[in-house]
Amino acid sequence: MKLSILAPGGIANQIARAAVQLEGIECYAAASRSSERAEAFAEKWGFEKHYGSYGELAEDPQAELVYVASPHSHHYQHAKLCLEHGKHVLLEKAFTVNAAQAEELIQIAGKKGLLLAEAFWPRYMPSRNMIQKLLAQGAIGEVQSVEADFGAPLSTIERLRSPELAGGALLDLGVYPINFALQVFPGNIEKIHSSAVLSPEGVDWMNSITLIFEGSKMAVLHSNMLAHMKNHGTIYGDKGYLEVDSVSNCTNIRVYEGNKMTCYQVPEQINGYEYEILACARAIEAGQTECAEMPHSETVRMMRILDEARKTWGMRFPCE
Repeated sequence: MKLSILAPGGIANQIARAAVQLEGIECYAAASRSSERAEAFAEKWGFEKHYGSYGELAEDPQAELVYVASPHSHHYQHAKLCLEHGKHVLLEKAFTVNAAQAEELIQIAGKKGLLLAEAFWPRYMPSRNMIQKLLAQGAIGEVQSVEADFGAPLSTIERLRSPELAGGALLDLGVYPINFALQVFPGNIEKIHSSAVLSPEGVDWMNSITLIFEGSKMAVLHSNMLAHMKNHGTIYGDKGYLEVDSVSNCTNIRVYEGNKMTCYQVPEQINGYEYEILACARAIEAGQTECAEMPHSETVRMMRILDEARKTWGMRFPCE
């Protein structure tokens, strides 16, 4: 399968690093608004072609799967461009800036019979199945609640400060603790309570979100772009609790029951991004329009939570 990259920035380098080590994946083309930047990226990772515009990549008949890594504000525009030119798309999180955009892209992909997948890497990792298996086995009894946080001092990054680029902690960091909770509780969300501290530019410096799920289950979630956080996730049951060392890319899972602690190591990886690439390749080969690991229904469920939180805060992006 020929993999191309649109907008070769920081995360795109990680995708390329994984892709070059995978059998059956051909690093085909890189596209940037700067031909010099596209050429440098292509040479660094051994991509066959490079383009100085996104339109040129979309029009290349040999490009198959395009990984879209532009800022959140442009995900909808660039994914739509690729889909309309018959390309499968792996779209970086946050998927779009709102649920309406997400639903439109999903509809386009369905009509054209193209794969459209959210590049939410924890969803594709072995650790996810390990956690779900432990919970299903009753390792901590009946699950009652979840706590998760993710944060780092990133306020100097211009993209994260900019409303025009859909900045703020929520779409960049907050999606991780929210995703952690959604993987634990697949049921309907009955209530969403949230609050945020906004920057002078009008994006969230930090936020707190509480989700109440059917069956009286609760998730308490926090993200912050001003301070270091533990970036941990904890699942509480009536017999013990399960803790992961990171809600983005955990390396071990710890189960506590009374005075007993059992640690489960996650398999070694290239860098964690290989799993979503391989999942897309499998789905494309099978003629599917979504990946089972991150189905469209979960992408939309996430986007609706983000929409509701921002509505409560009065935080709206110019690109909406």
